[in-house]
Amino acid sequence: MDDVDRRLLEELQRDATQSYAALGRAVGLSSGAAHERVRKLRDAGVIRRTTVEVDPVALDYGVLAYVQVHANAWMGDTHDALAAVPEIEEAHIVAGAATLVLKVRTRGTEELQGVLRRLYEIDGVSGTEATVVLETFFERPVHVEYSGT
Repeated sequence: MDDVDRRLLEELQRDATQSYAALGRAVGLSSGAAHERVRKLRDAGVIRRTTVEVDPVALDYGVLAYVQVHANAWMGDTHDALAAVPEIEEAHIVAGAATLVLKVRTRGTEELQGVLRRLYEIDGVSGTEATVVLETFFERPVHVEYSGT
């Protein structure tokens, strides 16, 4: 992956709806060359998917919490159980006091409490600790660094 690929990724993270012609102009390539590079980035797994970023508050999902899950057993096999809870946006096995850290988004605290109850139904879960976000200053995509300006 070279600087042109990194600039393409930066442009796509900024606006994935732009045409290959616009994308090419932004990085100094023809439309066809931009399309081919993006295809190769997809084939290599660098671009995992193309999606739309939705404002959760506009959809009435105003409560964001990070939940630390404590366990008395290995939780590496809980992928399916966690994925079955649609309010969980991210799930990470971590090193430290907790076993898992989850990013959970709900409509309200009552719904968050329901998610916590469902977590206790997963074998091995011995405790949870939820931190509710009061305000988000910013969220950003993965930083793509290249040597150019």
